[in-house]
Amino acid sequence: MDMNDVADRGLVLLGCGKMGSALLDGWLKSGLPAGSVWILDPNPSDWVRATGCHINDGTPEAPAVALVAVKPQMMGDALPAMAALGGGKTLFVSVAAGTSLARFEAAFGADSPIVRTMPNTPAAIGRGISALVGNTAATDDHLSLAETLMNAVGQTVRLDDEAQIDAVTGVSGSGPAYVFHLIETLAAAGVEQGLSEDVAMRLAKATVGGAGQLAEDSDEDPAQLRRNVTSPNGTTQAALEVLMDAETGFPKLLSRAVTAAADRGRELSRD
Repeated sequence: MDMNDVADRGLVLLGCGKMGSALLDGWLKSGLPAGSVWILDPNPSDWVRATGCHINDGTPEAPAVALVAVKPQMMGDALPAMAALGGGKTLFVSVAAGTSLARFEAAFGADSPIVRTMPNTPAAIGRGISALVGNTAATDDHLSLAETLMNAVGQTVRLDDEAQIDAVTGVSGSGPAYVFHLIETLAAAGVEQGLSEDVAMRLAKATVGGAGQLAEDSDEDPAQLRRNVTSPNGTTQAALEVLMDAETGFPKLLSRAVTAAADRGRELSRD
């Protein structure tokens, strides 16, 4: 299975909110014909209506892919509508948080190939990262196709097993919020030191954004990049002695934060 197969047999997109729209935009820009996409969504946006895709017009009999992008609380209503596509011919890909492979198998049958993914919000600008894991019926070809679909909104990584999804939630799924809060608090600290709110916020945003890009682009790891900007007994070292404190600094604080998110993810998946 590849994108030519998707173009020939069709792709069903169940739910076309922010994540679904970001994915759709990426697929169309990469050359997937709009006529190969069937969208099922109760309130499609004007942008979605203008794409030329099939909208609320049923589904092909055996599409190559059905991608589930509805909110978790809508899953109970949404899955029965897709049950007829189960049986093995269609690859199911989920971007819905908190919905297990077992729940999809209960809806579509264990012989249906299913890939669960956990993307994050920078997908909206094509800078996301998605973790993928498949069920027993999902082959390497199925996972490769799911990766190609998710690459439309950023990078992908494969997991060894589904139990790791909650750790992914704690690091990258919820992680953008930690970074936004870092920007907020870094700017507030700049204001405390005498900067205007506008200047402090511009400095904080550009610093976090630029450092993140540098970390992604550099051949050096973040620890070495940190050392590169830390002069002995200089200003950066003074700040890092606070941030790297074993009891009150980032190491223990972020460990607690990621653990809390992962634990909550486990609780929600049991509900």
